[in-house]
Amino acid sequence: MDNTSGVGVLDKAASVLNALESGPATLAQLVSATGLARPTVHRLAVALEHHRMVDRDMQGRFVLGRRLNELAAAAGEDVLLVSAGPVLAALRDHSGESAQLFRRQGDQRVCVAAAERPMGLRDSIPVGAVLSMTAGSPAQVLLAWEEPDRLHRALVGAKFTATTLAVVRRHGWAQSVAEREAGAASVSAPVRGPGGRVIAAVSVSGPIERITRQPGRIHAAAVVAAANRLTEILKQAEQRREADR
Repeated sequence: MDNTSGVGVLDKAASVLNALESGPATLAQLVSATGLARPTVHRLAVALEHHRMVDRDMQGRFVLGRRLNELAAAAGEDVLLVSAGPVLAALRDHSGESAQLFRRQGDQRVCVAAAERPMGLRDSIPVGAVLSMTAGSPAQVLLAWEEPDRLHRALVGAKFTATTLAVVRRHGWAQSVAEREAGAASVSAPVRGPGGRVIAAVSVSGPIERITRQPGRIHAAAVVAAANRLTEILKQAEQRREADR
């Protein structure tokens, strides 16, 4: 099937954005992924960066920009964000803890949706909060299924190890205790998009004194169920789009 639009510059820009869908990339990696000439890729990436559709991570690699999230939300077409509210609210009510949804942006993760515990001691992470990819169960989930070369680079400076992530892949969820913040613990599970790629992490978090030092024993099943629910919603939305074509 021919995916070209007939407008060459737009097709080339789209190929750069498509190449970044799998994660951060250097200029050389973008050239390899797109098959375009190096000067062309550089010119397009810089232009997309100007319009905030592409950004740079701390290592100078190109990543998808926040403007894409803003456009998706404004158009009302971000199925994940639209669906996350009620799913997170149900998870919060079931667990009694604050629930969040995180997406990765380069070397960081962003809280894109949340349902806060209404009262008492809580681990409050507001929507829009930008956190490190080197600590916390959401970071573990967002990294665990990465390609080996990207995974090993991401582990530099991390508070968890490759062995930790192997356990995450085996269990299908992650837990962390005082890893990101003293006194706080969390449990997270992956949300998968088309093709099974991990695109987000659902999490519950709270103080260790309540969530305990083995939070997975208490909350893993509910967190996994919430993440699977969002995965199923995305799958159904994709099937409807395919049927409409």
